[in-house]
Amino acid sequence: MKLFNGNRQAFALPKFEKTREVPLPATVSKELKDHLKRNPAVAVTLPWKDTDGPPTTVNLIITSRERKALNRNYFNPFIWKKALEKAGVPDERDNGCHMLRHVYASTLLHDGESIKAVSEYLGHSDPGFTLRTYTHLMPGSDKRTRKAVDSLLGVTRV
Repeated sequence: MKLFNGNRQAFALPKFEKTREVPLPATVSKELKDHLKRNPAVAVTLPWKDTDGPPTTVNLIITSRERKALNRNYFNPFIWKKALEKAGVPDERDNGCHMLRHVYASTLLHDGESIKAVSEYLGHSDPGFTLRTYTHLMPGSDKRTRKAVDSLLGVTRV
């Protein structure tokens, strides 16, 4: 979704007009199905690509109280920041919604997903960019390193 002057919205493809397909774990699929049983998707019509674009109707799974497309200028201060406060997480730039993307990428890499796959899931054209941007030492990396070297040397530790 794009946001224009005057808080006007339009549906649009993501940055660089790249669509993404990511594997959906069964647990997430179940939660999504449960959510949709309690809160059915809402048909919302907005212009396509810019404020003068052709009207396009999409079923949204999360909407505003008025059953309209959720605007980030409402979501960030009134939903996201209140959730941070309730969870005791500092309201800092590093804890914005974009942080969820970083956590997703770092978690996949930490658990052994290939840099190429993570790069594709994030819509990056260069896996090197993904590697430079989203990796860092995660808790337990020292232990995994020792285990990998032990394994290479044929050492079994209990």
